[in-house]
Amino acid sequence: MQYETLEFKQEGAIGILTFNRPNSLNAINFKMRDDFRHFLKARFDDLDTRVIVITGAGRGFSAGLDIRDPEIINPKQGYTPKSAYENQRLYSDFILFMRQCPQPIIGAINGVAVGAGFSIAMACDIRLAAPEVRFQAAYINLGFGGADMGSSWLLPRIAGTGNAARYLLTGDFISAQEALRIGLVQEIVDKDKLMGAAMEIAKNMAGKSPLGLRLTKEALDRNTGGMSLEDAIRLEDRNQALTIAQLALAR
Repeated sequence: MQYETLEFKQEGAIGILTFNRPNSLNAINFKMRDDFRHFLKARFDDLDTRVIVITGAGRGFSAGLDIRDPEIINPKQGYTPKSAYENQRLYSDFILFMRQCPQPIIGAINGVAVGAGFSIAMACDIRLAAPEVRFQAAYINLGFGGADMGSSWLLPRIAGTGNAARYLLTGDFISAQEALRIGLVQEIVDKDKLMGAAMEIAKNMAGKSPLGLRLTKEALDRNTGGMSLEDAIRLEDRNQALTIAQLALAR
């Protein structure tokens, strides 16, 4: 299927997805939200694709929610806790779909990954980053809760509770070098070699048993312990809906 805001191509058993709104650093508008949801759900029944590589067009991976889009910031019907919660789930479901789809996902993080883009990067199984990449859990800087779209579940498991608290509570940027130090990325690769490195790992994975890949991904998710990702996301959704409604009332 052709998408307006995404580009998807197949190289053998490897699917390459590119966020394709380069003029806005691949910020997510309603159309991109719907395209990405459709893409991820389609992978559940996709037996031809064994591994997925995700990257961004242009200078960014994803700058998160497109806060320059008036439809998103000031919808005609306004925001109530109910509508904010329902809308929030349309985004946070990305993370559940990414973890539930059978294909391992490699993030080729080519540029800034902020807010929702940061959560999407964290939901990848493996992350490679260009040296200029910066990550940011920007939510708390906008007046929302610092935990969003699975970040309070994913980041402590990736980087440890202390590092997660450091960046979720401050909204500070994380450089590629710091991301490597705390385990957020597995390798820093020059931008012009980034996709080549991601494809090398993807080809290695694609050569394994398809069932083995799927079961290994499932086992990794099940054995992290504690609250489930879905429970964590629903708690975050509730908190974000409350803060979104509070900000709307304060305008």
